[in-house]
This record gives sequence, structure tokens and C-alpha cells, in this order.
Amino acid sequence: MEINGTVFANKGNLNHDEFLDKFIEFVEANGWQFGGGTKQINEDGD
Repeated sequence: MEINGTVFANKGNLNHDEFLDKFIEFVEANGWQFGGGTKQINEDGD
């Protein structure tokens, strides 16, 4: 499966490390693996 998109917080800022920790926890809790990259962007996509 390939995922290509963005995640934004409804309130406040979403810290990249905090998101990645929760994402990896979710992936591993389901017995899955993640291979790829992530990067922090702002609301303008930069």
C-alpha cells in the first residue's frame, strides 16, 4: 500500500516527531512495517 498525502492538526501545531512516534506505534501495533520518508510542512505545503 502506498500513502501520499498530508496530515494537519485541527487545533494548534502538530509536531513532526510526535506524529511519527504515534504513526509508527499504530503501524507496529497492527504487525505492519513502514518503509519510506516523512517531512514537516506548513499549511502552505512548504
